[in-house]
Parts: sequence; C-alpha cells; structure tokens
Amino acid sequence: MGRLLAPFGIKGWVRLKPFTAAPETLLAYKTWWLAPDESKEWTRYRVAEAQIHGGSIIAAIEGIASREAAQGLRGFVAGVPRKSLPKTAPDEHYWSDLVGLNVVNRAGRTLGRVAGLLDTGAHPVLRVESDGAERLIPMVPAYVDTIEPAAGRIVVDWQEDY
Repeated sequence: MGRLLAPFGIKGWVRLKPFTAAPETLLAYKTWWLAPDESKEWTRYRVAEAQIHGGSIIAAIEGIASREAAQGLRGFVAGVPRKSLPKTAPDEHYWSDLVGLNVVNRAGRTLGRVAGLLDTGAHPVLRVESDGAERLIPMVPAYVDTIEPAAGRIVVDWQEDY
C-alpha cells in the first residue's frame, strides 16, 4: 500500500507515500503490516490515527511514540492482507498482481518480466527486467494492449530495440 518516508513531527508520527491512485481509501485500514522490504517478515501495527497530508498520509502508529522510533521505520513498506482489499473490477489490477508477469510485444517476443512499477504522478510505469537490463514501459492504453494475469502475461505495443 505504500512506503514509509520519514518521521512527521516529534511525537512518532510517520509519513507514508501511497502506492495507490486513491490514497484516501487507505485511511479505512486500522491495521498496517510493516516490513523492511517485501521479502522480509511482516509485523502487525495498529494505526491510532491517520490523515491525508498533501500527497502523502501521516499516521500515528501504536507503540511508536518518538521521532527516533519513527525514524527507525523509514523505508519500510506498508501493506494489508490481500483478503482485506476490495475485489477489483474486470479491467482493474493491483500492482502486486502484475509483478512477475511476462511482458510480450505484439509480435510475440518476450521483453522480460515485470519487476515492479513506478508511480510517476502522470501514470504508472512498468519496470521490465530481462538479462540484467531494464525497460521502462508507460502503463497507458497507447502501449499496453492487454493484461492477462491468468495467462501470466502483459501484451504491449513495444519493440525489442526500444
């Protein structure tokens, strides 16, 4: 759902950069799971209070009562259990569902696998890795033809030499 950026104030509040187009929806979750990165063990925290602040969310997390304690969480990822998330519409996808999918172009050439997504503000960008190289493909209808999680792929209008 996001990444903790830095402490906010002196009472242990944290600032979260949301990984969603609608950050206000994250305010409904009273429990966040935090980890140094997605591959590490997640720890459950209760959110005492949270609010939108500019383009981020600031939150008071139970057990984090000082700026120094909040600083210790800097860079952690925040998430919620998958079962807590609302169902997506047929044309909607959670970013986490796209990671690991093969990316193929219209000619059927595999360009790599989705390693992650970037939020540029204007639109998300697919980070596609192959043989140590990375391609950045804007996730807009002009370049992304179909997203087929069941088939394990995303079809794009993108040439191998881009």
